[in-house]
Amino acid sequence: MLKVVHDADASNENGATGGSLIDEIVRDGARAMLAAALAAEVAAYIDAHLGEVDETGHRLVVGNGSHQPREVTTAAGAVPVRAPRVNDKRIDAETGERRRFCSVILPAWARKSPQVAEVLPLLYLHGLSSSDFGPALEQFLGSAAGLSPATITRLTAQWQDDAEAFNKRSLADIDYVYVWADGTVRHEALCDRAGVEDPRRPVVVATG
Repeated sequence: MLKVVHDADASNENGATGGSLIDEIVRDGARAMLAAALAAEVAAYIDAHLGEVDETGHRLVVGNGSHQPREVTTAAGAVPVRAPRVNDKRIDAETGERRRFCSVILPAWARKSPQVAEVLPLLYLHGLSSSDFGPALEQFLGSAAGLSPATITRLTAQWQDDAEAFNKRSLADIDYVYVWADGTVRHEALCDRAGVEDPRRPVVVATG
């Protein structure tokens, strides 16, 4: 349980876990909100199938405890998660296999939020090496989980494959509108004739 202590020695720069108190509060709030959202998602799924029962009258879709706890790296930092489980005994008529509950909020085995995942390729493009992702982001996210060099190397290969597929895509059926834009600084003589007070003010020119 988070405790806020009004003490000069317990400043905002030295939280109980080595981080700031405000980050601690944000992470605790994010954990509580995520837990509530997951519980509501599971409850809605179970309620949607209340009328489905087996030959003995027992419900086919019920809650079944919780999954093992895991840590998910989010924009609010590393958030501990213990997702609720669902026991879905229904059989898919087409495949003959058991149906499974799939969380939209927290997909199976997810360790990073989509927002964090979108930042990683940008850092890679800016020259951050695979071994530096963990140490660099751990200070901001509170954890280096899911940011090991092996993980980044695997993601790098995926990004390169995506880029290659993007570059080789067909543009035969696509029409693009091009806009050319550039910036220029006007000559002082032109500024005088135009009555411009600041000759250093740049002008953005766009054509298309």
